Amino acid sequence: MAAQGGPRVVVIGAGMAGILASIELAEAGYEHAIYEKADRLGGTWRENTYPGIACDVPSHFYSYSFEPNPEWSHRFAPGAEIQAYFEDVARRHGVDRRIRYGTEIERLCFEGGRWRIEGANGLRDEADAIVAATGVLHHPSIPDLPGLGTFEGACFHSARWDHSVAVEGRRVGVVGTGSSAVQITTELAPRVGRLVLFQRTPQWITPVGNSPFTEEEKAAFRADPQAILRVREEVADQYINGFSNHLSDMDSPQLQAIHQFVQANLEAQVRDPVLREKLRPDYRAGCKRMILSDGFYDAIQRPNAELVTDAIERIEPRGVRTRDGVLHELDVLVLATGFRVDRFLRPIEVVGRDGLSLDRAWEAGPAAYMALVVPGFPNLFLLNGPNGPVGNFSLIDVVELQFAWVLQILARIRAGEFREAAPKEAAMNRFDAERREAAKRTIWASGCRSWYLDADSLPTAWPFTYDRFREEMRGPRLEDFDLR
Repeated sequence: MAAQGGPRVVVIGAGMAGILASIELAEAGYEHAIYEKADRLGGTWRENTYPGIACDVPSHFYSYSFEPNPEWSHRFAPGAEIQAYFEDVARRHGVDRRIRYGTEIERLCFEGGRWRIEGANGLRDEADAIVAATGVLHHPSIPDLPGLGTFEGACFHSARWDHSVAVEGRRVGVVGTGSSAVQITTELAPRVGRLVLFQRTPQWITPVGNSPFTEEEKAAFRADPQAILRVREEVADQYINGFSNHLSDMDSPQLQAIHQFVQANLEAQVRDPVLREKLRPDYRAGCKRMILSDGFYDAIQRPNAELVTDAIERIEPRGVRTRDGVLHELDVLVLATGFRVDRFLRPIEVVGRDGLSLDRAWEAGPAAYMALVVPGFPNLFLLNGPNGPVGNFSLIDVVELQFAWVLQILARIRAGEFREAAPKEAAMNRFDAERREAAKRTIWASGCRSWYLDADSLPTAWPFTYDRFREEMRGPRLEDFDLR
């Protein structure tokens, strides 16, 4: 049976999800440790510090439900504020005192009913359960561009921004057109001498109206915390019922209305018809993650900005050569090229029951039952893992729902009902077959290339409504589990 007060839990990662897990575990009385490979907490918001970084989910929705923040400066908070929020929450809940920084986990092995944990710094530990809070937007994707190493100027990925490099008045190139590239372009175009945006695929842009909160509004939030909760509920309803619940149906009238809205935004904002057509996607709005921006179209129309749609042929010492033969001379080259979103726990070596490796289990691609657990890996919980909701949702809301589900299993282990819980292979196969069939009807399958797609061009994100996700997270279906 479980040890008194058990099970003991190890949390890997001290970003948004790891902080939440530690707070909830402490409140429920579980002994636990948190291992973080970096020297600070924060995850995505620690790693990404590029100019213009902000959240694309409204601030009061992208907050812990139990920690409303009356001090948000804008409706969509800048990255530094979000990082400060997580640091403050962690400090006030004692999470920062439980984190072991500079501890990169290299191996997890399930032996004798427990997880054996090995760190790069010589750490050896054991736990009854593992909570993987390792994030999704974590491992930068570096494009395979010929000659990349020959560039004589400064070159870095957007998630590894070099703040020692001055950009004012200089020639800056940005590769990519996702959220990071749009935010960087919007922020830097007025500051640099020349900005060149290398676009492979245009994006639909949704205006956001990111006005600051007034001092009067913030004072009202301080005086009445319920006012924050009302705003949060209103925003959640707008996002979930106005958008997220409709992603599962590409023919939804709501998605068609959104498409018409972003089309009208492009027509109204971009004056030059040639540039307008270069910026016009040939796919449906929502097929890629929606890009929110008030200033991008203005930025790319500045006299010192250029949109390049010819493919990159190679990188040369002085700049970027495109296939039309033009050399775009640059001082700084920014790779806003996204992340390897199929990594999850990896490169950690994970070995489950009977020597089964996670790499082998995921040979056909990462997948998890209910986006949380994998057959053959008992008591291993993947927050924001494979097949979870990622399409313009508040991932804080997602993780709060997921962890409430995890706590129900931990409570049953503590009560002595069982020691090990892993989904049955049959349950995983049933869920995955349903997921794959439903994915074909989602907006992400309507005809575009995106990081939501696997090697077979099938969307990997949660393909059902968000309402169903909430319902599934009410509690685990124990009949679907191999309990020992």
